[in-house]
Amino acid sequence: MKTELLKLEKMRRSIYALGKNVKQTPDELFNFVKETVKWTPSPFNNQTTRVVMLFGKNHEKLWDIVGNTLEAKIGKERYQKGTAGKINMFKNAYASILFLTDMDIVKKFEKQFPTYAANFKDWSEQAQGNSQYAVWTGLAENGIGANIQHYNPLIDDEVHKTFDLPKSWKLRTQMNIGSIEAPAGKKSFMPDDKRFKIIK
Repeated sequence: MKTELLKLEKMRRSIYALGKNVKQTPDELFNFVKETVKWTPSPFNNQTTRVVMLFGKNHEKLWDIVGNTLEAKIGKERYQKGTAGKINMFKNAYASILFLTDMDIVKKFEKQFPTYAANFKDWSEQAQGNSQYAVWTGLAENGIGANIQHYNPLIDDEVHKTFDLPKSWKLRTQMNIGSIEAPAGKKSFMPDDKRFKIIK
């Protein structure tokens, strides 16, 4: 068996210590992500995944939104004590990738294929997973670290307003990317016999 993809999978880790020492330009990164998502499979080829990349002040603005939202929700003292450092760490990354789902397309396919209507929301999540994983692995191949966060739906309204996003685009994930300033920790695995079964 060829193992090139497996090697790349092992390179793809959650990297939290991210910096701005990235050699690729914003345009190069955007085109790479765009092509990766375009060629990632989706059910019925319905292409429900949407991507917005944020660089520079817009990247920082995203994490200001997250920080301000969390501070308002949990209180200034608790935020400063336990959360502010983490948000600032994300802000120190090079860029952010927002992954969203176009719910208008999901609804369109629900009407177009009523037999499978109950599945299209789940299938759009599968398409999201495919796209996020493909992008993440491709970034790792190019020496760029990443981690994924989920501050939606707390930040949805402010993100849509700030970046002028269509209302039908539902925020699913925030991916931080940047130079790898410290490696990921050791990865642990549960026993194989709890997860895998072969039937011959």
